Amino acid sequence: MSSAGLIARGALFVVSAPSGGGKTSLTRAVLGRLAAHGVHAEISVSYTTRAPRAGEHDGVHYHFIDDAEFVAMIERGEFLEHAHVFGRRYGTGRKRTEDLLTAGCDLILDIDWQGARQVRAQTADVISIFVLPPSIEELERRLRARAQDDEATVHARMAAARAEMAHYDEYDYLIVNDNFERALDELAVLFLTRRLARPMQSRRYVALIESLLR
Repeated sequence: MSSAGLIARGALFVVSAPSGGGKTSLTRAVLGRLAAHGVHAEISVSYTTRAPRAGEHDGVHYHFIDDAEFVAMIERGEFLEHAHVFGRRYGTGRKRTEDLLTAGCDLILDIDWQGARQVRAQTADVISIFVLPPSIEELERRLRARAQDDEATVHARMAAARAEMAHYDEYDYLIVNDNFERALDELAVLFLTRRLARPMQSRRYVALIESLLR
């Protein structure tokens, strides 16, 4: 029994990690866990100026635009956050974010610490999560296992990863991605716990509560 027509606003989750930390795998896997509990969540589709990689599709993995259009969107105030990463621009659309939250969808922003700072500066109600690898050796192993980068790029990504991890203490929650299933459980709990809070449950089950106390 739930109150008809009452939609609770979705929550905004920021998830950050160094390259190779596993946040992409975790955030995509958590959608299924949440759906099994009746929770509608989505991962925000960012805008980027980099070229699509093999198997990537516009509007699904990213919105691929050129540098001129990206700058124009900045000038029009259309980004909730944006940043330069490895020589390319990335940004989160403001309107789409607000539309999904208003519709009751929990939204995941898969962004770095620079973007997380911008989001926190503009949005009070944001839940931030940082994902760490179990060791620096494991992080390097994961980066090399991709077999996508040359030696110089691997070294650059390792340096960038250390710089990213230095900002872990700016986040609300910390997950160590040693065992993937355990890390996935921990991530899902953060979404579900919020939805079990008394104020939200009181609105969701107002008719049931009234009948029980009548």
